[in-house]
Amino acid sequence: MMTSPDVTATELDTTVASSELRWLEQHTEHLLVAVEHELRQVGPAGLSELELIKALQAEPWALIGRVNYHEPDQLYPVHFLLFHVLYRLRDQLAPGGESLLISPLRLTITKQQTVAGDGLPGEEDKLRAFYLDLSQYHMPEATIHQMMDNFWRGQCRTRPDLPAVSEAAGTLGFTELPEHFSPIKQRFRKLVMQAHPDRGGNTEAVQKLNEAFSVLKAHYA
Repeated sequence: MMTSPDVTATELDTTVASSELRWLEQHTEHLLVAVEHELRQVGPAGLSELELIKALQAEPWALIGRVNYHEPDQLYPVHFLLFHVLYRLRDQLAPGGESLLISPLRLTITKQQTVAGDGLPGEEDKLRAFYLDLSQYHMPEATIHQMMDNFWRGQCRTRPDLPAVSEAAGTLGFTELPEHFSPIKQRFRKLVMQAHPDRGGNTEAVQKLNEAFSVLKAHYA
């Protein structure tokens, strides 16, 4: 990799870290849509953490690679990002009168029984604070990159060419490519919810939207 002599190693490391963080944030947006879709699909029965991981590994999502459950250092980044997404989703659902029960054994969307949160008024939800802090994802650099590669195996991480980007934008209903990623994720979430089988959609429609979002996610990263 050629760099300007004026660019220090520290500046280069900062640039790489910023790029990885941007990708991580965009990938969590992808996971947010997929997780909500899967939990609404199963209804009140909910899913265990393991069942949700397997659902996210399968089509139409393929957002998680193979996981060695007997190796804690390989399972941790998957578990952490999944629970990061679950706590974010719970916050998003609250204004609409819904809640999300978060437990490794059962994850389910329900009607909200309390005004907010699971603790007493004014009590800090320490688990929520931990999982929403992306800095807790940090591990030794070599391990993190390997985990990210495994986690995103099969996903497009190289910048796609412009024809592919334009086609993907068209799939999400854009006649012009938005300047920022935010409209992309908002449109994607809306379309995936519309493609839910209960609303007349199907797996093939979700697959097409998911593939388009993966291309655009790589473009903006």
